Amino acid sequence: MHDIKMIREDAAGFDAGLARRGIMPLSPELLELDEQRRAALAKQQELQAERNALAKKIGEAKRNKSDTAALEAEGAALRAKMEALDAEAPRLDGLLREMLAKIPNLIDIAVPEGKDEAENKLEKQFGAPRNFAFTPQEHFELGEKLGLMDFSNAAKIAGSRFTVLKGALARLERALGQFMLDTHTSEHGYTETIVPLLVNDAAMFGTGQLPKFAEDLFATTDGRWLIPTAEVSLTNLVASEILPAAQLPIRMAALSPCFRSEAGSAGRDVRGMLRQHQFYKVELVSVTTPEQSWEEHERMTRAAETILERLELPYRRMLLCSGDTGFSAAKTYDLEVWMPGQGTYREISSCSNMLAFQARRMNARYRAGEQKPDFVHTLNGSGVAVGRAVIAVMENYQNEDGTITVPDVLRPYMGGLEKIAAA
Repeated sequence: MHDIKMIREDAAGFDAGLARRGIMPLSPELLELDEQRRAALAKQQELQAERNALAKKIGEAKRNKSDTAALEAEGAALRAKMEALDAEAPRLDGLLREMLAKIPNLIDIAVPEGKDEAENKLEKQFGAPRNFAFTPQEHFELGEKLGLMDFSNAAKIAGSRFTVLKGALARLERALGQFMLDTHTSEHGYTETIVPLLVNDAAMFGTGQLPKFAEDLFATTDGRWLIPTAEVSLTNLVASEILPAAQLPIRMAALSPCFRSEAGSAGRDVRGMLRQHQFYKVELVSVTTPEQSWEEHERMTRAAETILERLELPYRRMLLCSGDTGFSAAKTYDLEVWMPGQGTYREISSCSNMLAFQARRMNARYRAGEQKPDFVHTLNGSGVAVGRAVIAVMENYQNEDGTITVPDVLRPYMGGLEKIAAA
């Protein structure tokens, strides 16, 4: 959410920021609505002052036993005007908030210009793709031949974009989630947190999913939403709070199911479990002061990279360009892991700094000493997507006979199992 006062002070800068996202200038419309709102509020105060003065006159007239009919008629007319403004001021305020709620965050100056993912910037690369002595298979080919990945029965009970994992592959997914959580909590300072999977409108609004992305979400019949990521629940834990500065940064991690309708993705990644309606992810969330947030962004991204490096999976860090940066983010790094079955890199983590954008929507603030409260900065990142990590391990560690070697770091979580074979 943007601060209308800041827009008022630098309308040209605000519109220039929107232009980097390909959005036409909005400040004239916003400021016109803001002026009407402020005029209505000023008129309310003016009428209230008149009403107070008139009440005083009526009181004096009654004490002097004078005729008050004219004064009372004047008071009735004032009340009618005030009642009209009592409805108009909130209406204008609601319209302004509605407009502001649909405007994305402004992009940081370090973000490169670009229209889409093709213009993202390569920041670093880790590892080299393995040279296979055979043609590597995709994960769904491997999983089905092993008898441990079942798409047909998943479709029978739930429809498309669901998967049933069995036996060692099910344990592999659990092992990956536990390994990620253990690493982030014991080495990176995140507090393990179990969060609600169902949230209200305010929570979805606070992190920017509502109102713009309602079609990408699953709604319940009682007015709640299934979370698309644990970011929603974790970040909203500080909603409406004023935190002591000494308590920051707050770092939280959650392993949770995530639910996405994948609206607009028809025909994309329809085979396998790359793009699912339900999947597990380890989410990292940090709440910081403004002075800490950029350093925290680098720290969080490194925490996610550590997972991929321990798994010895080739990956690259991409700085998203202006046209590919998400609605709430000011700057985002994507980590893309090599998928040999597909012969390409695919996103497995996004780490974003939202600055104060979400905090304004949630009214999440902090106070340093006796200073006036200010908005916190919020950050989130995947640490990492568990389902996609399963795919990456399967494809990168596959053998010519169709078995899958278990990465060394995961063997303690797999009961010492060294190789996944057919059931």
